[in-house]
Amino acid sequence: MASYRDLLRTPGVGRIIAAQLTARFPNGMTSLAILLHIEHVTGSYGSAGLVLAATSVGQAISGPVTSRWMGLWGMRKVLTLTTVLCAIAITTLALVEMVLPAYMALGLIAGLTTPPIQSAARTIYPKLVNSRQLSPLYSLDASLQEIIWILAPVLITFVATQAGTVPALLLIAAILVGGGSWFILSPEVGRVRIPRSRRKLGRVLAKPPVLMATAVGFLLIGACSAVEAGVVAEFDEGGLEAGLILAVFGIGSLAGGLGMGHRPISPWSMARRLLIVTIGLATTMFALNAWWLGGSLIIAGIGIAPALAVIFAMTSASVKFSETAEAYGWIGTGQLIGAAAGSAVAGFLVDGVGHVGAYAAAFGFMFVGLIVSIVFVRAFPDLRHRDPSPIPDTEPVETIT
Repeated sequence: MASYRDLLRTPGVGRIIAAQLTARFPNGMTSLAILLHIEHVTGSYGSAGLVLAATSVGQAISGPVTSRWMGLWGMRKVLTLTTVLCAIAITTLALVEMVLPAYMALGLIAGLTTPPIQSAARTIYPKLVNSRQLSPLYSLDASLQEIIWILAPVLITFVATQAGTVPALLLIAAILVGGGSWFILSPEVGRVRIPRSRRKLGRVLAKPPVLMATAVGFLLIGACSAVEAGVVAEFDEGGLEAGLILAVFGIGSLAGGLGMGHRPISPWSMARRLLIVTIGLATTMFALNAWWLGGSLIIAGIGIAPALAVIFAMTSASVKFSETAEAYGWIGTGQLIGAAAGSAVAGFLVDGVGHVGAYAAAFGFMFVGLIVSIVFVRAFPDLRHRDPSPIPDTEPVETIT
């Protein structure tokens, strides 16, 4: 913990972490709020699912695109524009009754304009700390983001059930604007300029570490989404037990990230951390009660934030600074697709064989991730004695002869 205290004493670090967590807090609320609101308005979960799917498609497309735009037009311009447009889309979704295609169009716009806060923050981090502190900073970031997934769904469910779905969506818009403004106006955002990338969109995926980070992120988040579907299905669609067990899952991840954040990252670090997750998820299929399931998910959770920290660090160390935002955008898109795939596969298996099917799907996703991290271990960089900061961009220099 001493290393984290030193890290947070570094000028700007605490402010950026707090601001980006606040700005990203709606990420843990929006999907659930849209689902509840559209179901309330239309009386159909199928219609709500279509609107939510449109939103997810928009988010998947926007990740690498808006992240790349920050190198063209600057962080503040892109973040301000997307924040304003996203808040308008969510507010309109809340206040205006319309036909289903119009709701889907608004959901798509809300997804396309989701501010690339995560890509911006992780692009800024290497400019705030020295190379020795960068890996612990990524670990701290991966750990603290669990706060979003622990608290946000509980808060938005409480507001939606007690005050209504319209106030819930308006609350999201308010946090989006307030948290986004805090982050955008932070001095560090103004000081860091991302150079314009000279490569075509998507070329960064040709780098093996970025491709592996995207693939592993897809499988890891897919496993987490399948677990969530199984827990909700087992405990009466989101009862008290479901909320507590999912909170325990997040707490395990938070503890694991803080506990392993100081450890050097080797090519085998990803495999070791995914092994912990895989073992924990394997035991969920034999859970006899809520206590067993909670214990299994604590074990699984211990490896999640540390694995995400490896993803962030290996990406940073493998690309030029001008490519970092786009790379993180692709990783975010992979995780979004993984979340959708995990939920979909788990949903079909729940209908077919019950909640155990969802836990089996989660284990399957994670087992594949473990195999990938072992088979392609050479694609994972060795950062034990290496600066994990991005590769500096170089420009040709004119000389007089």
